[in-house]
Amino acid sequence: MEQASFRRGVDGLRLAVTLLTAIPLPGPRPKDGNGRPPAAPPSGSWFSKGHAPPPGHPEAAGPRPPVTTAPPAPTRQSAGDAMALAPAVGLALGAAAAVVLYVFQRYWHAGPLLGSALAVITLAVLTRGLHLDGLADTADGLGSRRPAAGALEIMRRSDIGPFGVAVLVLTLLLQVTALTQADALGRGVTSVAAAALCGRLGMAWACGRGIPAARPDGLGALVAGSLHPAVPAVLSALAVAGSSAYGLIFPVAMAAGLAAGLLLCWLAVRRLGGITGDVLGAICEVSTAACLLVLALS
Repeated sequence: MEQASFRRGVDGLRLAVTLLTAIPLPGPRPKDGNGRPPAAPPSGSWFSKGHAPPPGHPEAAGPRPPVTTAPPAPTRQSAGDAMALAPAVGLALGAAAAVVLYVFQRYWHAGPLLGSALAVITLAVLTRGLHLDGLADTADGLGSRRPAAGALEIMRRSDIGPFGVAVLVLTLLLQVTALTQADALGRGVTSVAAAALCGRLGMAWACGRGIPAARPDGLGALVAGSLHPAVPAVLSALAVAGSSAYGLIFPVAMAAGLAAGLLLCWLAVRRLGGITGDVLGAICEVSTAACLLVLALS
């Protein structure tokens, strides 16, 4: 039982990292009947080259080596585990951005503005810009004022419209300037870590039961309603309790960030009929920006 729980946790963490960052961790390797990885075909054989031997060849008469297959697609249970671990991934991402901010400030004297811009860029690079892309697509869909089907079709497109560009630029501008001000107040390093954590907490709340998916396919359909409401509530309580050690402003900022994310989630459900992967990315970026905005206040 304990081994199964540990394996489930590892698989959930692997999926969370793969979905939310630019670090695709390898899935579990296929195993034979004895629980060992299948033996690779001999070097130089037809099988090692990915081809079957022609009829009459000596290798054709022997046993065929096992075929290595891709890991199975994630289930709703594994997707729920991944979203429950999303705040932990967010904290790790925030820690990486905080290190960048600290190093450039402490050792290279980059200044608050440049250090903050590099910290925000670090978050974008480590997440492949997925959440920013979701923010732009969600802004285009909601800004079009079309019915749900039309808005979702706009969000599927690979291009970015005027609403998406405007919201993307303004959100990044808010994040950089707010982090710059928070750094000037002496809490820039902890602020970027707290904001990244808050953004992923917002995603966990958006995957709670009762929140439907806008489409029958995609990431939204996989994770929508996959978490018991108690899971994000407990995670938020732990985050608030931990952040309060750095000052009262931190739990207040996290509450503001989560409120902004939940407001966007409510709007998406009302306008689109549910959440999508793009909506989750938008919730992450909006929650992050709102959290940083409060942390910039003295």
